Amino acid sequence: MLEELRIRDLGVITDASLPLGPGLSVVTGETGAGKTMVVTAVGLLLGARSDAGAVRSGAKSASAEAVLKLDPHHSAVERTKEAGGEAEEFDGVAELLLARTVGADGRSRAYVGGRAAPVGVLGELGESLVVVHGQTDQIRLKGAAAQRHALDRFAGASLAKSLGEYQELYAHWNAIQSELDTLRSEARERLREAESLDAALTEIDAVDPQPGEDESLKAEAVKLANVEELRLAAAAAHESLIAEEFGESGDATSLVDAAKRTLEHVAEHDEALGAAAARLAEVGFLLNDIAGELSSYQASLDTEGPERLSEIEERRAALAKLIRKYAPSIDEVLEWAAAARVRLDELQDDSSRIEALDAEVASTEARLAKQAAAITKARTKAAKDLSARVSAELKALAMADATLVITIEDTGSLGPWGSDDIAFLLQPHSGAPARPLGKGASGGELSRVMLAIEVVLAAVDPVPTFVFDEVDAGVGGRAAVEIGRRLAMLARHVQVLVVTHLPQVAAFADQHIRVTKTSVRGKDGKTSTGFTSSDVQLLDEEERVRELARMLAGQEDSESARAHAQELLDDAKLLPQSA
Repeated sequence: MLEELRIRDLGVITDASLPLGPGLSVVTGETGAGKTMVVTAVGLLLGARSDAGAVRSGAKSASAEAVLKLDPHHSAVERTKEAGGEAEEFDGVAELLLARTVGADGRSRAYVGGRAAPVGVLGELGESLVVVHGQTDQIRLKGAAAQRHALDRFAGASLAKSLGEYQELYAHWNAIQSELDTLRSEARERLREAESLDAALTEIDAVDPQPGEDESLKAEAVKLANVEELRLAAAAAHESLIAEEFGESGDATSLVDAAKRTLEHVAEHDEALGAAAARLAEVGFLLNDIAGELSSYQASLDTEGPERLSEIEERRAALAKLIRKYAPSIDEVLEWAAAARVRLDELQDDSSRIEALDAEVASTEARLAKQAAAITKARTKAAKDLSARVSAELKALAMADATLVITIEDTGSLGPWGSDDIAFLLQPHSGAPARPLGKGASGGELSRVMLAIEVVLAAVDPVPTFVFDEVDAGVGGRAAVEIGRRLAMLARHVQVLVVTHLPQVAAFADQHIRVTKTSVRGKDGKTSTGFTSSDVQLLDEEERVRELARMLAGQEDSESARAHAQELLDDAKLLPQSA
């Protein structure tokens, strides 16, 4: 709720702070005192268009600030964090500061949670925090979507459950319908893709590449290209290990064997030399193994020749062609082929998939139509009840012949909210055509219509704070008392701020705020300087009596007027707060 509203240099208000509380707060004052500036300030904090003409004459800028207390989990708190601001938390309650400045040059700035933010963010926050019903302000339930939402909330949990099931099924229907449309619209492109994939897989299968084959063939080709050099090196190494002819220096195997035998002769005199002899024996075995491997290697080279190299180069050329066309390596070509086979299976299955989707879309649509019909039935029942309740409220608000008409028409097409076109219409009197809200009614009448709707909806579709500007325009007497009583009823569920000129309405207030206009005089104390300002004051009980007396008779010091004012206050406390 709004805890405090601060206004500076806006209209005739120089500097004012309105301490607000729960329940019903009223703002009163003489005509031209600046009461409407309170509503203007709230509008600015909700992201309304700024007007340089609202800046007080001689001031550089005007500003409005509001302190709101919210549940820490309220969506407005989360949006504030997203915008970079902060909402301080005290004892489980989040305190959010909103501010807006308007310069004399028309430039406007917004602040959310202590940080500068786009004005649009204020508008987003305002939708869930405050609703303004004024002579020219946007009406919360003017849009078709808002009207449908209000009716659905009024219908209760049963409709909410049915609507949730419908929307889940609708999302599925939408998805399969989209898939079906894609299959049909892209059939030619998908056929071309299938033919291309089939040709590619045929080419790959004809070559039949094996994992890692390109690398292994490359290594083999390098080996065959240098076969003579490899043969000579292997033969020379083999000769060094085991010579077929004994030379002066001997081969490695013979030298190691001679060293081993020499040490074995003296090993019994020192264990260290015995260990060395054993290790030389191991070296001898290793040299013999290597010599054998080199001999086998030479034999293998003798069986391979130019014919094998030609075969390898031909195979490598075939693999290189696949690599150029499909992937950087043969392993990746094989991966691409595996994925292509899966995709080809999907594309070749189009006809059966289309047939299956056709059947599923038809059956799902039939189920949706059945659920939509049930939702329409529930809405029709709720609309009848809501219309009757609001119309009863209108009769008590000096609109005895007016009726709220809620129409529900089948659009013939399924949407995310069913198949209904919902409209709230006002029929001013019997025989007159029902017209959309906002058309064919004065500002005061429209405010009363909205008050009646909000009173009925308050328990099921609450917004934390409501602001009404001149909701009592054009009424008086008993109707004014009923307006005050219904505002008090609404204030049971939400915070209500009302700008009023009727004492019958002001008598129901929990907080009474008075706006007082003063004119600055010249040095002689008589001549007006033309400069006017307003002051804002929260009234105590005695001051309320004086203000109500002024509103009743224009004479706050009149004993009879004050007695009448006290009577109004006493009656407001005694009147039942229900219809």
